[in-house]
This record gives sequence, structure tokens and C-alpha cells, in this order.
Amino acid sequence: MVPKQRIVQILSRHGAVVSGETLSAELGVSRVSIWKHIKGLIQDGTPIESSPKGYRLRPDGDNLHPYLFGDRQEQIHYFQETGSTMDEATRLAREGCPNFTVAVAQRQLNGRGRMQRAWVSDDGGLYFTMVVRPDIPLMLSGLVNLAAAVDMAELLSSRYDVNAGVKWPNDILVDGKKICGILSQMEAEGDHVVYLNIGMGLNVNNRPEKAEPNAASLRSLLDRQLPRREILSAFMDAFERRITTWDAGRVVAAWKSRNVTLQKRVRVETLRQTVEGLAVDLDQRGGLMLEMDDGSRQTVVHGDCFLVD
Repeated sequence: MVPKQRIVQILSRHGAVVSGETLSAELGVSRVSIWKHIKGLIQDGTPIESSPKGYRLRPDGDNLHPYLFGDRQEQIHYFQETGSTMDEATRLAREGCPNFTVAVAQRQLNGRGRMQRAWVSDDGGLYFTMVVRPDIPLMLSGLVNLAAAVDMAELLSSRYDVNAGVKWPNDILVDGKKICGILSQMEAEGDHVVYLNIGMGLNVNNRPEKAEPNAASLRSLLDRQLPRREILSAFMDAFERRITTWDAGRVVAAWKSRNVTLQKRVRVETLRQTVEGLAVDLDQRGGLMLEMDDGSRQTVVHGDCFLVD
């Protein structure tokens, strides 16, 4: 464990002011070295208060630095600013990172959604990508994306009492407004999933509705700041549990119980075609079943889905 991590761990354990002398003794370095490490932590955004008596870790549930995630800190890779957490996670995955590794950023310069659409990533949102190595058949990999949406929607509903629903295949809506977008990318060998990256952009303390009238954020809905680290930690708990106890049937049932897509007329667009019909069901692989105007049925497995008034 590097000195900065040890300092945060000690401050967190004490929960009060810790003198430079105490930190120096525990780390076996000079007080000047302690001050340099503290200065670096503060510059990185770690909420440490300095006083003549020593140092104190200020409670701050919005801070996303790995040191503050306790036993999870080795899973978290934090970026003050990056092009895209999906790109960072892809690099980590190809380097062989462990299951459930997370790349999270304060800001993304080139955040993106489906069909390469830009995703505005202002300060205050929660932007992260989790690397998942699920032991499931390739044909069921599409359900992982739906499972992530369900778990985040259930978290938002149970913890923050917002009316979150899932729209096929990758959005979470609150009262018809988008609060979270989800993007997945995968690498496979034959019928084996090597890794599957689940990227999320959740509007928390940012105000996206200024530029996007059909967007919402937790801050605008609840009229208060929310702790992003608490949200990320809770999602990680739920999603890891979901993946390690994988049950495809339960995922489909959970999605159906929280969806805002079925029994609605929808338009699904891909790069090559557009289809429109009544969304009537979700198949066991996560495909959306449409009833066409002529009474026939067609299943779509990917694309952008729009509710048609």
C-alpha cells in the first residue's frame, strides 16, 4: 500500500484529528514527507483538513478517490479527467484486470452513448464503466446490460424514492425523463465472453436539463446534493451479487416488472434499418419483440428505441 493510501486509511480509522507526529511514526517517514503526501492528496481532491494539531479526513460522500472506498479501493481507478471511462476500462480489461474493476471519472471529455452519440459529462454526474467477466453463454450477454439497468433503477427507487423505470435497451427514465444512460462493449472468443464493459452516465448533482429538456437529475428531482460514492458503492454491491448468482430468468422478470417499454408503440433505429411496432414482450435473450401493423412479429436485439406518441 502506497503512503497516500496508508495516510487516508489511518485518518479514516481514527475519525478525528491525527497529528503529523503520529502519522510519521506509523509510516516510518519524516513529518516533511507526511506534509508532502498530504498536500498531494488535497490537490487531488481528497477532503483532508489541516490544522496546527494535525490532519482530519472530512466526511464527503461525493468524493470518488479510491482511498475512500475501503476494502474496494483496489477495484477503483479514478480519473479527474479522461476522454471516456469506457476507453479506460477497455485498456484495463485487455491488461487483465480483475472482475468488477471500475473506471470512474470526475469529467469525461468524449463521453458517448449508443450509436456514437455524445454524452455530456459535466461535473457532478456519476460516470463510470465496470469490467465484468461473466460466466454465461455469449447468446445471453445482452441480458447483462438489462440487469445493470434494473439494479441501478431499483437502487434509485429504494434509496431515493424516485420513480425510476427502464426503457429498452439502455436507458433509465424518471417520469418520462432520462436520468441514466448505459452503454456496453464486449470482447469474445468463439462463444466465450472474455469481458463485458458496462458504462453508465447517471445524472446526480449536475444539471443536464439546461441543455436537454428531456433529461433529469437526482439533484433537480430531490432539490439537494447526493453522495455519488454511496451510489456507486451500492450499485457495485447489487451488481456483483447479480452476476455472481446469475439467473437469466430472474433478470428478464425483474426487467419486465420495472420497464416502461412494453405495451407502447416504439421505433427502433439501427445503422441499417428502422422498424416500428407495438412492443409486446422481452424474449429470454433480452431481445424486444414487436408486433407489426400487419400482425406479424419481429424481434430486435439492438438499436436505439424511441417511444412513439
